[in-house]
Amino acid sequence: MMRKLFLLSSLVIFSALTTSAQNPYKVGVGVRLNYGYGLSIKYNMTQKKSVEGILYTRWRGINITGLYQIHAPAFKTAGWRWYYGVGGHVGVWGDGARYGNPWFDNNGSHTVIGADGILGLEYTFKEIPLNLSVDWKPAINLIGYQGIWLDDVALTARFAIK
Repeated sequence: MMRKLFLLSSLVIFSALTTSAQNPYKVGVGVRLNYGYGLSIKYNMTQKKSVEGILYTRWRGINITGLYQIHAPAFKTAGWRWYYGVGGHVGVWGDGARYGNPWFDNNGSHTVIGADGILGLEYTFKEIPLNLSVDWKPAINLIGYQGIWLDDVALTARFAIK
């Protein structure tokens, strides 16, 4: 039974990888690199609309962000798209003084809730299942530490599943 399940799963993955190239990919799963490390999962609902979930660490805490994005062709070249969008985040951090968090200098834990924007550019390769993007994601915390974060510029590499 396990062998059949493995074989079926392999066949589904292989067919997803060998399907003729279309832009956009349906689902992208990958790594987001900025001031911390994170995981990005992006689902393209249509060629113009997507949702993205980002989970990343910073100052030994964790942040979860959800974004709704609008896409448009870029450079009149296949594979290139620019995008913008809005969303929100929830973050939890521990002892600020101990872990070098410049926003929280006391010894308590902190939770923040806020709003995010995003502006970016992405390229999806035709020959291989890879999507690369660079973006700027400003955020404002509305609950908890109240402030604006403008330093979130990231490079994301995703495995693009057609």
